[in-house]
Amino acid sequence: MEDAVAIALRQWRQVLPDTDLDAIAVIGRLNRCAALLQQVAEAPLGRAGVSRPEFDLLCALLRVGGELTPGRLARETFASGAAVTKRIKRLEVAGMVERRVDDRDRRVTHLSLTGPGRELVMRLLPEQLEYENALLAGLSADRERELADLLGELLLVLEGRLGGLLG
Repeated sequence: MEDAVAIALRQWRQVLPDTDLDAIAVIGRLNRCAALLQQVAEAPLGRAGVSRPEFDLLCALLRVGGELTPGRLARETFASGAAVTKRIKRLEVAGMVERRVDDRDRRVTHLSLTGPGRELVMRLLPEQLEYENALLAGLSADRERELADLLGELLLVLEGRLGGLLG
């Protein structure tokens, strides 16, 4: 049985038989997996009325602890500053996050989880993890760890080459 990328590769090899298409096998599959996960990964979160990027911000505030600046949150969540600002505004209106202006520099704000924000993360995280584990259930534990290790290697390579372009 062939996946969608294998079919596309077979077609490209007929059109461009002398071209190295190996990158498509990796990047194409990563993109396809990401697109599929985007479609379904928000099911538990969507029921709670929170998007995955918003949930990632809330989780970063909880796991790092204390108050974080918007810039630090952007780095923690691999998001642009503008995206973080937009998400924080929505989460602040929803009562999940609070903002405090720095005492020494009024241009700087510090963000922290509210009680309801912490409760939401603690309630949703186990459900989201169970859901994501179910999505990966077709892989054995050994293959899942192997895939995680390979993706970690790729991430280090990409961060080394492209890391400066993020944030």
